[in-house]
Amino acid sequence: MPACSAVYPTSSAVASRMFTVTNNCPYTVWPAIFTDLNVGSAVPNHTRGWEAPPYTSETFPVPYNWASGRIWGRRDCSFDSNGQGSCASGGCNGLVCDGIGQPPATLAEWTLGTNGQPDFYDVSIVDGFNIPVRIDSTKGCNVADCPADLNSDCPDALKGPFDSAGNTVGCNSACNAGIDKNQANSSNCCTGDHDTPATCPPSGVQYYSYFKNSCQNSYVYAYDESSGTALWTCDSSLQTDYMLTFCP
Repeated sequence: MPACSAVYPTSSAVASRMFTVTNNCPYTVWPAIFTDLNVGSAVPNHTRGWEAPPYTSETFPVPYNWASGRIWGRRDCSFDSNGQGSCASGGCNGLVCDGIGQPPATLAEWTLGTNGQPDFYDVSIVDGFNIPVRIDSTKGCNVADCPADLNSDCPDALKGPFDSAGNTVGCNSACNAGIDKNQANSSNCCTGDHDTPATCPPSGVQYYSYFKNSCQNSYVYAYDESSGTALWTCDSSLQTDYMLTFCP
C-alpha cells in the first residue's frame, strides 16, 4: 500500500472516524462495543450497548487510534428499566455492555492505523457464530463478512444456545463446544502441542470447512491468516469510515 508521501493524523489532525451500525435483520439486535484497554485507551464516543430494532442504523464517532476494539450483536435479550437482564447469545452483563460477549458471537474487530500503519479489521467466528455480519468502508477497501446464516444448518455437535421457542441462535466453534474434551491441548483450539501455525493447520480443526466455505472472508480459527481471506487492511491515510451491517 502507498506510504511514502501519506500524511497520517495526529491528535491535532483528524480526531475520529465515523462508524455506522445497521440492523438489517428482521429481528431486534442489541449491538455491543468492547475496547481492550490493555492495548489502547481510546474508546468510541457511544454507549457500549443499545437496542437496534429491525432496519435501523446508528452513526457515531470512533477515535482515529481505536485499538483492539470489537462490535457484535446480541440476540433475544430481555432487560429491565435499569438495563439489567440477559441475552440468549452474545450477552455481556447488562444492556450497557460490561466486558466481552459470551460466545458464540460473530465479532467485527478493528485496530485503526497510526504512524504509517494500516487499519486492520476482520469478521471473526473463531469462537462461533450468532448473526450474519458485513464490514464495508467508504473508500472501497476489501469487504470482511460472514453473510450466511450458519445457525440454520449448524452441526448438531455445535448447536446452541437456543431461544425460548427452541430455535438455534448460536453455532459454536469446535473449540468453544469442547468436542475434543481437552481445550488446554487441542488442535481445535490451537493450544498445548498445537500452539503454532505449523502444528495447528486448518485440516486439524474440526468443522473448519463448514465455517470457511460459507464465510470465506472471515476469520475462522486462530491461525486463519494463512487463508489470505481472514485479516484485512486498509491504508489509514485514506481515513475511511466504516459500516457494519447485521444480516447484510
